[in-house]
Amino acid sequence: MRIKSRRDTRKLGSAIARVLAPGDLVTLAGGVGAGKTFLARAVLRAAGATERIVSPTFVLAQEYETPRGTFIHADLYRLRGLKALHDEVSRLGFRERRGEGAILLVEWAEDAAAVLGAEAELSVVLSIAGPRERSVTLSGIRHSDIV
Repeated sequence: MRIKSRRDTRKLGSAIARVLAPGDLVTLAGGVGAGKTFLARAVLRAAGATERIVSPTFVLAQEYETPRGTFIHADLYRLRGLKALHDEVSRLGFRERRGEGAILLVEWAEDAAAVLGAEAELSVVLSIAGPRERSVTLSGIRHSDIV
């Protein structure tokens, strides 16, 4: 699918938010500037987050309480190597938080499926297709509910 504007990204974020259930894992992949954080913000806004939504790049994870439940927005970009990834994800308790019903939105999770507890219910891969256009590939058990 193609998204050609911020409005299209917000619509996609709303569609994603509608299908998520407690304990779901959403992975967001793509190069720097592909729109992962903007899409995560769109999902969180659509779920009802009212506070300022900031990129979790330097703090690794931000938690948001919404009418749809708890969301954890994580960014694993700074974690290099499987040991560092495993140690930090374990320390943050993502598996346990999923078990408690938190929905995880994880950027740069390409190498983290096993550490996060399972395959993602929704994987989103974004790539730059033009100055204002993105190509989006959705996969996982929830993707057919969105398209």
